[in-house]
Amino acid sequence: MIRPHLSVEHVTRQFQIEGEPLIALDDINLDIAEGEFVTIVGASGCGKSTLLRLFSGLDIATSGLIHHAGTAVSEPSLDRGIVFQEPRLFPWLTVEKNISLGLLNSKLSNARKAELVREHLELVGLSRFANVYPHQLSGGMAQRAGIARGLVSRPNVLLLDEPFGALDAITKAHLQDELQEIWAKENITMVLVTHDVEEAVYLGDRVVVMSPRPGRIREIIPVKLARPRRRTSSEIANVRDRVLKSLHATGEPPQSAPEGSQPADDGGHLERAVALAR
Repeated sequence: MIRPHLSVEHVTRQFQIEGEPLIALDDINLDIAEGEFVTIVGASGCGKSTLLRLFSGLDIATSGLIHHAGTAVSEPSLDRGIVFQEPRLFPWLTVEKNISLGLLNSKLSNARKAELVREHLELVGLSRFANVYPHQLSGGMAQRAGIARGLVSRPNVLLLDEPFGALDAITKAHLQDELQEIWAKENITMVLVTHDVEEAVYLGDRVVVMSPRPGRIREIIPVKLARPRRRTSSEIANVRDRVLKSLHATGEPPQSAPEGSQPADDGGHLERAVALAR
């Protein structure tokens, strides 16, 4: 058994809303292998974004443990980059300066920081826009800048919270393909939260299906399809239909998901990454 890169063990997150307890996540267990691309899908309010914040260290579980590379997650780290639905770029800073904020707490030299910023501007196709301000960017370009900022510290995990949710369909599809290429080139673990079932299936090695409040994992569905994938393929449609069926199911979530509950083997990730990088 390969040790998981990210692990969630019996995690519960409870909030107090107007003096009343609200359980956002209830007894979550999940292992993610190094280099895996996992997508988390569910209806609004199911706790998927809360789970991502717990992974990042921006929030702390009420009970249970989260580990990254064997170390307990208790605070944010440069080893875990995060990208939000809104790019959250500072309007008074250029694209280059916004991306450099990802290195604010880094101990690297200024020369190395500048080099990394240049590399990541090139990685997301924004080299020509380094000195442009956010209001001069399209929505897709602004989201590329947000992704570059999440990657510039060279994290080994990138967490994405509905990064394409506000984009038009054509821009979204283009950035989904670019994200897969970045994943292949950077060889990092990615966890993407979305309410878009097609996006979850198209991008993920596994799809984690969340049930609504209290948030629980209903099912973990493997996507054993070679990359690059065709959006219109019957195989994609079959997995999408299985995810939709799981989302619309009622009653108690399955207690186990034999096919997808364990991380996929590293060889499979390498094979898919090589195919994408060609």
